[in-house]
Amino acid sequence: MNFNDIRDLDFNDLGNASYTAKGFILGLLVIVILVLGYMLMIKDQRVELEALVKKETELKQQFERKQGLAANLDEYRVQLQEMKDLLDVMLRQLPSKTEMPDLLIDISQTALATGIRNELFEPGAEANRGFYAEKPISIRMLGTYHQFGQFVSGVASLPRVVIMTMSDIELKPVDNQVRGDLRMQGTLKTFRYLDEDELLAQEPTEAANG
Repeated sequence: MNFNDIRDLDFNDLGNASYTAKGFILGLLVIVILVLGYMLMIKDQRVELEALVKKETELKQQFERKQGLAANLDEYRVQLQEMKDLLDVMLRQLPSKTEMPDLLIDISQTALATGIRNELFEPGAEANRGFYAEKPISIRMLGTYHQFGQFVSGVASLPRVVIMTMSDIELKPVDNQVRGDLRMQGTLKTFRYLDEDELLAQEPTEAANG
C-alpha cells in the first residue's frame, strides 16, 4: 500500500484518486457501516437475545419445579390426608360443646383444691375460630408461686386434653400478706372442638363471605 497516495488524497477529486486510495476509503466506509449497524441494530438485538435467554432459563426452572410437584402429587395428597386425619384426632381430644360447662367447673375446682382463692372466675362469650371454638375466662386469683404451679399441673392432668393460654396476665405481690401471696389477674383461654352440626352451620356463612 502506498501511503503517499492516501496522504495526498484530494476529497474534492476522488474520481482521479489511485486504486490504493479508493480501496482505503471503501474499506473505511465498510468499517463505519459495520460499526453503525452494530450500534443501531445488532446491539439491541443482542440485548433482546440475552433477555430471551434469561427468560428461557427461568421458564425451564419453573417447568422443572412444577414437573417435580406433579410427579409427587399423589404422594402429597396422601400426606395431606394423613395430616388432616391427625388434626382431626387431635381436635377430638379437646372438650366437646357438652363437656365445656363441666370443664369450666373442673378448672375452677382445681384452683380451689390447690389453695388458690378465686376472687373472679367469669367465663366470657365463645369465639368461633373456624374449626375450633375459643372460650375466654376472666380471672383474678390469690395464691403463691407454688400453688399456681400446682394449679397448672392439675389442669394438665384433667381427663380431657385442656389447652390454656394466658393473655394480659399480671402477677403482683399482695400487700400485707405474710405468706407471700400473689394476685394473678387477666384472661385465660381454653378451647373445644366444633361438632359436625356446627361445622355444617358455618359453611353457608363462609360461602357467602367468599
